Amino acid sequence: MSDLIVGIGLVFVIEGLLYAAFPNAMRKMVEDVTRLPDSNLRGVGIAALFIGVAIVWSVRG
Repeated sequence: MSDLIVGIGLVFVIEGLLYAAFPNAMRKMVEDVTRLPDSNLRGVGIAALFIGVAIVWSVRG
């Protein structure tokens, strides 16, 4: 359970770093994402899910 909390904390650190270092680029990216169709977002989400599982599996496996 502590690994899950650490993982969530790292997500916040990385996202916060990106927003702090590149606020204009992040704002533009968020605006661009809102224009994408749902099918594209779903595809990217599924790809990210599988990449994340593969990374965790290779490190923990």
